[in-house]
Amino acid sequence: MEARLNLFTNPVAAKALKHIVTANKVVMESSLPHATQELVKLRASQINGCGFCTDMHTKEAMHAGEDVTRLHLVAAWREATVFTDAERAALELTEEGTRIADAAGGVSDEVWANAAKYYDEEQLGALVSLIAVINAFNRANVIIQQPAGDYQPGMFG
Repeated sequence: MEARLNLFTNPVAAKALKHIVTANKVVMESSLPHATQELVKLRASQINGCGFCTDMHTKEAMHAGEDVTRLHLVAAWREATVFTDAERAALELTEEGTRIADAAGGVSDEVWANAAKYYDEEQLGALVSLIAVINAFNRANVIIQQPAGDYQPGMFG
């Protein structure tokens, strides 16, 4: 299987991708816990059906020492006992922020208020930015049918 388009060699896509990668680096350097960042990326990627990003963020999280049980349960986080209340709030915000077309009005006030209980202003900004960035990566990869399974941790930096 081969992608429809190479995002790194296409002149326009490569320029646009460079800015998305920079935005991701800003979030990675924020005070939002790294484990939470990987859980958010993984959950959004699952929802969007992005095999490449699901593969990437599962492997990156494992490489960083994340527990395999937690990774297996991200898709069923509501029923799982392995996530903190803060992580659950981030995952709920991720779901509503990713499925904005499914919910009239987008993210509910209740979901936002719950996230705000656990994350300060900087971390909320990081969460919003991260959800937007991972959704952009997911959409690009799904559109071009980027193959999944060959990602190696640290492959892109």
